[in-house]
Amino acid sequence: MLAIKKENLTKFFDFLMQSGHDVYAPICDGELVNFERFTDANVDGLDLETLKTVRSPKDFFFPQVENLFDATQEGKAIQIEAAPVVDKPFVIFGIRPCDIKAIHILDSVYLADPVDKFYQARREQGVLISLACANPQPTCFCKAFGIDAASPEADIAAWQIGDTIHLQAQSEKGAELLKKVCPNHLIEEVGNDGEADIKAQQKEIREKIDTLPYSNGLPLEKLVPNHLLELFDAPQWDDLHKTCIACGTCTFICPTCQCYDIKDFTAGAKIKRFRCWDSCMYSDFTQMAHGNPRQTQKERFRQRFMHKLVYFPDKNNGEFACVGCGRCVAKCPSSLNIIKVIKSFGVDSNV
Repeated sequence: MLAIKKENLTKFFDFLMQSGHDVYAPICDGELVNFERFTDANVDGLDLETLKTVRSPKDFFFPQVENLFDATQEGKAIQIEAAPVVDKPFVIFGIRPCDIKAIHILDSVYLADPVDKFYQARREQGVLISLACANPQPTCFCKAFGIDAASPEADIAAWQIGDTIHLQAQSEKGAELLKKVCPNHLIEEVGNDGEADIKAQQKEIREKIDTLPYSNGLPLEKLVPNHLLELFDAPQWDDLHKTCIACGTCTFICPTCQCYDIKDFTAGAKIKRFRCWDSCMYSDFTQMAHGNPRQTQKERFRQRFMHKLVYFPDKNNGEFACVGCGRCVAKCPSSLNIIKVIKSFGVDSNV
């Protein structure tokens, strides 16, 4: 077990940058906290106290907009130049356990055959340092999906206790990164006392999690594939969708949403093909020559939650496409979120 004083954290980042890594961390810019590239200009904005960033760190692996290739036409000849993949190592410090789990969910999509080379390159270059959630919020419900907020699963797990940050490598990439820092005397070995402090914090975190309103009792047992037709045709959708304004906020802040569209931008003889995030809540989502297969907002609303709670787990060994981060609970302008959907199919329903 290793530890670093919080006052030395920026020196730790500096050393990583000198060794060739870009470093990203939660940075407060005004009233918002998001993961940003760490520089001397934003050192004062480093924020390890805010529980969750507004945008999830999935942007680092699945960017909101990404160029795929350029095509140039001269006469009848067409030359295609693929966009380069990320080839520089980077470190993301301070990811919460729910967002780590979300990245693993994205792995099951983009690293499955056929592998997405752009996503794969970013995953290979990135080193994830996850910080335990010392102060979970009422909107959190990660425990319902089997996530332990007290025990991060990443390349390096971290716990902030007082003025000290404890670090534990959990992968080869994580161990290699810490080895590079050790000669700089920023990190020290801690013995049984450090481990005892971590266990005490873990116990405290889990006790807090158990008191949160959504941590226990969500009726997930009803959301299983053998109830597919009953869930699909359930009358609950008739009422649930009515307050949805199809703004797409839930899909863009969700750390596991993975839908995208592919578009071409034409500039004379040159065409740039790119992909960008899309939302199943939008009327032109999956639009085809004959039109959209889901004509109503009810159908689009149902698709989003059926995918997360039924279709995805059916194809991924029962793993739901939700990590209980609570962003949709906090940000939906209509106060409509996945919690309400799950509860509507509770033990007292007809499904």
